[in-house]
Amino acid sequence: MLRIHREPGRGSRCRKDITDDEEAVARAQRGDLDAYGVLVARYTALAHRTAYLLGAGADAADIVQEAFVKGFRKLSTFREGATFRPWLLAIVANETKNLHRARKRRNLMELRVHNTTDTVDHNDPAELVDDSRARLLQALEQLPEKDRQVVTCRYLLDLTEAETAQTLDIAKGTVKSRLSRALAKLRPLLEVARD
Repeated sequence: MLRIHREPGRGSRCRKDITDDEEAVARAQRGDLDAYGVLVARYTALAHRTAYLLGAGADAADIVQEAFVKGFRKLSTFREGATFRPWLLAIVANETKNLHRARKRRNLMELRVHNTTDTVDHNDPAELVDDSRARLLQALEQLPEKDRQVVTCRYLLDLTEAETAQTLDIAKGTVKSRLSRALAKLRPLLEVARD
């Protein structure tokens, strides 16, 4: 079991002397909350952007909070020598998938209860961005979830192929082939959106 403690006399100064993720993770694994706080501060914006772009929308902040809580609980499973960023983003991606599943179940239940085929508008995030970005997001929404995830991680979040593979828990070769197919599907959707 992980014991939570603060190093005596260190307080907020601990945050200033942690320079890399490896050190922060090692300290956090020993129960140093300030060290984990460094990781939270360092990756909150990226985690939020990841959740949002993977489809969490207005729930992105909740997804990020849950991902950091789960990440802290699972620090003991973090492999030595692994990179923290894609490990955390994999948790964010999984939490976002769980949200999608819950939404689908809830929407199906609502349809049964109301006995209607009307779809519920979930505050389309494309309304918040400029026109070309809105078209891109609309085209991405039309892709199957696996294709949307790989394009989002690789190009919108600017992850490497290896980080994308680790984040989505797939092989690097699968990232390449899925990207190729996804981009082939995306091109005609963008053409239609442009017209």
